[in-house]
Amino acid sequence: MAETVLRRAGFDAQPFATLEELVHEMGRGAGAILLAEEALTDPAAPAMKRALAEQPAWSDLPLLVLARPGADSRAIGEAMATAANVTVIERPVRVASFVSSVRSAMRARLRQYDLRATLQGLREADQRKTEFLATLAHELRNPLAPLLTAISLLDRKKPEPAEATRHYAMMRRQIDHMVRLVDDLMEVSRITRGKIELDLAPVELQRVLGDAIELSRPLLDRAQHQFEVDIPAEPLVLQGDGVRLTQVFSNLLNNAAKYTPRAGHIAVAARRDADQAIVDVRDNGIGIAPEMLGSIFDMFVQASGTAKTAQGGLGIGLTLVRSLVELHGGRVDVASAGLGQGAQFSVRLPLQSVQAAPPAPVAAAPAAMPVHTAKALVVDDNHDAADTLAEFLDALGFEVTVAYSGQAALERLAGELPTLAILDIGMPGMDGCELARHIRNDPAHAGMVLVALTGWGQARDRERTRAAGFDHHLVKPLDVDHLMAILQTLQPA
Repeated sequence: MAETVLRRAGFDAQPFATLEELVHEMGRGAGAILLAEEALTDPAAPAMKRALAEQPAWSDLPLLVLARPGADSRAIGEAMATAANVTVIERPVRVASFVSSVRSAMRARLRQYDLRATLQGLREADQRKTEFLATLAHELRNPLAPLLTAISLLDRKKPEPAEATRHYAMMRRQIDHMVRLVDDLMEVSRITRGKIELDLAPVELQRVLGDAIELSRPLLDRAQHQFEVDIPAEPLVLQGDGVRLTQVFSNLLNNAAKYTPRAGHIAVAARRDADQAIVDVRDNGIGIAPEMLGSIFDMFVQASGTAKTAQGGLGIGLTLVRSLVELHGGRVDVASAGLGQGAQFSVRLPLQSVQAAPPAPVAAAPAAMPVHTAKALVVDDNHDAADTLAEFLDALGFEVTVAYSGQAALERLAGELPTLAILDIGMPGMDGCELARHIRNDPAHAGMVLVALTGWGQARDRERTRAAGFDHHLVKPLDVDHLMAILQTLQPA
């Protein structure tokens, strides 16, 4: 009778003649259990109690007991003591009340399933994060090893300048690699928090792909890949950020080069599809397992079994690709027949209705190294950072004063009139912004050029230094070319 009523109400009701059969079926999962009071004295009752007691943390399986009228029996009392989620329904019961009780129990069970899915997601995210941090540590150690070796070699061997130049070039390459790793982390952080802004303008897809190929060409050539390009002559104009779109396709090409065995085949093809442009990046590399296709763009996800094949990186490039493509109103998809079968990434981007793009900007020639005889102030609580920057400025002809705190800098300024001050921001006590405000409030230093040098480079950080009176904001590690451009604007003494 209960089964008939519940099925009419839309429930999937499964009847059992004995409690032993029910306990066996519980292992396959259940939304709720409905028992007659008489079944609580069945020999299999202890087995059911054990099964209820051994539920996972997320589970609290509802137990509904159809009880005889009158005082509670001992069996019901024991059931309520051993299982927390017990509802007693006294017979006879109205059908509407009976169905309502079962429906409430099932809704509660669905919420438990939601909790289970959340906990599972958290466990997977935590596992991915652990793997990501291990990868990050590995990737940071890689460039640190040759750096430390080169420093030891230069210190012990004291090589001639011609030989030392080779070591310096290697050290710069390794430092640039570390900077790219940190930049990728910052990019993901900004995008996931919605802090990135696009510089939108009409841009030809052909030019974007050309720039991306130029960036990825060294990696493609080093692996001796056969590279095929099929880009139509018809202009495909997007409303987009050319730099960010170049980053998208460069990341896809770099991935293809990394995950394709030496002398493999990589192809880029672009085409128009109605009001969209489609770009396919295809390779015959190691491929992607079917179970990874749905999560390959997620944060902290790396395709299993590829660690030995990849040639460095944090595995967050595809997260950046998807985020940047979606910010442009597009979509990126991936297809692979499986491990060893290669992969194809397809990017769809909306085309601009007017097919006209501005001419490419002409890059300015690099400025010559300026030589100054002016005074400069360097302030940083990191002594090594302050001293090396001071030595660099000294080599350019500056008369340099060094201070290792904001208060010490104010004391040094009492009798000095520097043309330039480079200030660290994150100093204990008086930070760089507070120091800058003190300098700006002193009429004697009205013409001083203030440069912030900091590890923080987001929009709000730049706004903070601008409000404090800084003229320029440089991000650590110092971009020497950027500093040179600033020095070029100074008036030599």
